[in-house]
Amino acid sequence: MKMHGLGNDFVVIDARRAAMRPDAALVTQMADRHRGVGFDQLAVMQPAAGADLRLAFWNADGTPSAACGNATRCIAAHVFQEIGAKVLSIETDRGLLHAVRSASGAVSVNMGHPQTDWEDIPLSHAMDTLELPIEGAPTATGMGNPHCTFFVADAEAVDLAAIGRAHELHPLFPRRTNVQVASVIAPDRIRMRVWERGTGITLASGSSSCATAVAAHRRGLTSREVTVVLDGGELTVRWADDGVWMTGPTAHVFSGVWHVAPVAAG
Repeated sequence: MKMHGLGNDFVVIDARRAAMRPDAALVTQMADRHRGVGFDQLAVMQPAAGADLRLAFWNADGTPSAACGNATRCIAAHVFQEIGAKVLSIETDRGLLHAVRSASGAVSVNMGHPQTDWEDIPLSHAMDTLELPIEGAPTATGMGNPHCTFFVADAEAVDLAAIGRAHELHPLFPRRTNVQVASVIAPDRIRMRVWERGTGITLASGSSSCATAVAAHRRGLTSREVTVVLDGGELTVRWADDGVWMTGPTAHVFSGVWHVAPVAAG
């Protein structure tokens, strides 16, 4: 299936009845927007003994990722429609996540508690994660994957490609990092743009939105519930006692069949 949340797009493989684990070559073939399907992340649905399903994620460059918030919401919406449930438990490398569907049909996912200690994010050595020793003093946050959030006066004016490319591989982040530039518009509203590790600039990112909301509240800039305005639309993020909840639209674009051995370009 091809799905997206605010233009943050995914290919989703349903492997609940036929086990498969894609290798890096297959992921990059499928991610190619000219010769494949094209996506920001790949998600594979798998059976789970202690949950309704398990999800595994890969970035467009073939590297694995523990979390992908928008893909989780999109897949939850699909499974809700499939089985008629209103609550789901989802096993991921990030941990056990929960999704709920409201009476209006909106899908919310609890992305778990944020990681704010340097070892958990992880960073290369001990430091204050609220203001990193990098020009611009960004905040580091873990949401199952690492995030580096720069608070700026005008997110629109920033050269995101340059900042993202420079900091994704910064030595403070041994597992690379997602990079956000964010401007606080009001205590309950943030404008954010995102560079995702292994992918580049994307129209939206669920885990990045959660990380930015957490970072903004830790710095005293916002309340615990905010609207995050991304290039692709808006997400609502609420940092509650039981974790970080994210709510927003989902879309199922099409379903298709992948030919395992595509014709090589030539």
